Amino acid sequence: MSKLALLSVYDKTGLVTFAQALTEDHGFEILSTGGSAGALREAGIAVTEVSDYTGYPEMMEGRVKTLHPKVHGGLLCRRDESAHRAQAEENGIGMIDLVAVNLYPFEAVTSDPACTLEEAIENIDIGGPCLLRSAAKNHASVTVVCDPADYGDVLHHLASGDAERLALLRKKLALKAYRRTSQYDRVISDYLAGRPDEPDLEAIRGFPARWSVDLPKASNLRYGENPHQQAALYGNFFDHYEQLQGKDLSYNNLLDISAATGLMGEFVEPTVGILKHTNPCGVASADTLLEAWRRAFETDKQAPFGGIIVVNRTVEADLAQAIGKIFCEVVIAPGFSQEARALFGKRKNLRLMLAKSGLGVEALAEIKSVVGGALVQDMDREQIQADHCKVVTERKPTEAEWDALIFGWRVVKHVKSNAIVYAGKKRTLGIGAGQMSRVDSSQVAVWKAGQAGLDLQGSIVASDAFFPFADGLLAAAAAGASAAIQPGGSVRDQEVIAAADKQGMAMVFTGIRHFRH
Repeated sequence: MSKLALLSVYDKTGLVTFAQALTEDHGFEILSTGGSAGALREAGIAVTEVSDYTGYPEMMEGRVKTLHPKVHGGLLCRRDESAHRAQAEENGIGMIDLVAVNLYPFEAVTSDPACTLEEAIENIDIGGPCLLRSAAKNHASVTVVCDPADYGDVLHHLASGDAERLALLRKKLALKAYRRTSQYDRVISDYLAGRPDEPDLEAIRGFPARWSVDLPKASNLRYGENPHQQAALYGNFFDHYEQLQGKDLSYNNLLDISAATGLMGEFVEPTVGILKHTNPCGVASADTLLEAWRRAFETDKQAPFGGIIVVNRTVEADLAQAIGKIFCEVVIAPGFSQEARALFGKRKNLRLMLAKSGLGVEALAEIKSVVGGALVQDMDREQIQADHCKVVTERKPTEAEWDALIFGWRVVKHVKSNAIVYAGKKRTLGIGAGQMSRVDSSQVAVWKAGQAGLDLQGSIVASDAFFPFADGLLAAAAAGASAAIQPGGSVRDQEVIAAADKQGMAMVFTGIRHFRH
């Protein structure tokens, strides 16, 4: 045999056409295995089984079929080294110039919750990654193809007769092969480390000794946070969302959409959230989305300009008409009626995002870059009910105050620290975000409520972290708050509790902090 191509694929898309072109147009002879050989033979293509080529049969239920020196020697032999060529000739090893391999579908099989450990292990490909790595290492002489989408490109370059362009393609495909095997190994190791029914793996659960992320590029972005910054989106964002209309999503849009999704995951009742720069500027729940919109918008009628609107029910025409009275960047919902789509369609630049897998999609981890590395943490998913809280004041909250306290706590969790939220019945009244002191955040929230014409008398105040001094609580009382919810844990807790008692306020501790940087 002179020019050999080894074709052994699980995904047989385009295999027959590719093999026909290799044999008829480019003079290759085909080596193959199992199902791939059967499919090619059925199509009338001459095939030599790898087992016939090596003199060793496939064995151990197909676990061993290409792991042989005649295969890997034919891939790894350096054509420019006389010693390599002499050893190959001495051992009857022919040169394999092209390999097309794709791997057992481990990812797809293990995504099924019913998948057993035995099924998972049987879908760990061994020979395939070995072939890809051998061929990729010797890409100066061997063309390696791990994706059927590249068959056409390979045939085009072979037909061109341009050796320099073919060499560049081989290098590109080798890089793709190494990325594929790296990603494949990572998925397997993550699966084995994360199985809850394997007690012997407890020692390696949690955050691993090494952290790696391998995500496909989803799209290039026009720019990053600012026009002078380059940016791209990686991962499976569009498995969760479908863009129904509007301009391309920007870097900032994507951050806002993620923040909005996390916020809305806190609520079950019909709820509307309005965000700006990832901070909630108005949130409300009501019997209808239209009423929830009215209450959320009343919190701050200026900040929603250019903001993000998220809801947890299908948007109907009445809400679409109300939203249409202001300029916003993005509307996110699990559904849009035909009438709503028609109304929004009049605003071509408005981005409509359909939340395909529901709002509140959970991420496995939150990753932020720092100098020299990355910080990785679990997402903040802690939720509380009234019975999780400890009443620390002489007066207990009323039933209405409890409802407002829990609502405000769910919102403050999504506001940048230092965070203060004044809330009433199922609605926000004033939000103070990102100030350097908690008193400043409270003052901003009170000022915002005043600008919106909202009365804070009888409201509750929620703080994402403890009040370090009594002054923050006293400022809330002066603004009209009758109850407070906070984590507690300050060395001055008793001073703060005493101040609340003196003001006749009810206060509860959650024992949970919600810093958000």
